[in-house]
Amino acid sequence: MTMAIVYSSKTGNTKEVVHLIWQLFLEEKIDVTLFRVEEFPIMDLTNYEAVVIGTYTWGNGEIPYEMMKLYRAFETQDVKTVLTGVIGTGDSGYPKFCGAVDEFKDMLYVHTNLMVTLKLELSLQRNDMVKCQRFVNIFVNELSRRQRIGSQSMD
Repeated sequence: MTMAIVYSSKTGNTKEVVHLIWQLFLEEKIDVTLFRVEEFPIMDLTNYEAVVIGTYTWGNGEIPYEMMKLYRAFETQDVKTVLTGVIGTGDSGYPKFCGAVDEFKDMLYVHTNLMVTLKLELSLQRNDMVKCQRFVNIFVNELSRRQRIGSQSMD
């Protein structure tokens, strides 16, 4: 099973969240690689069975510039079977709270097997830990289900 978490962070809030999510996956014995978006091998996107995207929101609810190559890769590559999830941080004082999460969500729903999204206010709060664990649990349950189906079809 190949899984990646790909993220961009401006203030460190998104980085903090994706590092927590990464640790939670590791605790569940899921082999997942963490990438800053600049380091992610976009041409190898189809080699991943699961990808979690972590993004902040820029301007008036937009996807940050550095995340657009990844966004376009999901639009143009054959990723129908890839499990995906989106995590984002934002400020609810803006009209489009975590707008980048919504933009990714809408596109991933069409092009991938979108599992779950998570929007968090600015930096991690105590009650966000439960939300992050739930995000990971949804992924882990689907990954386990797929492994069971895969091993049954080999019998």
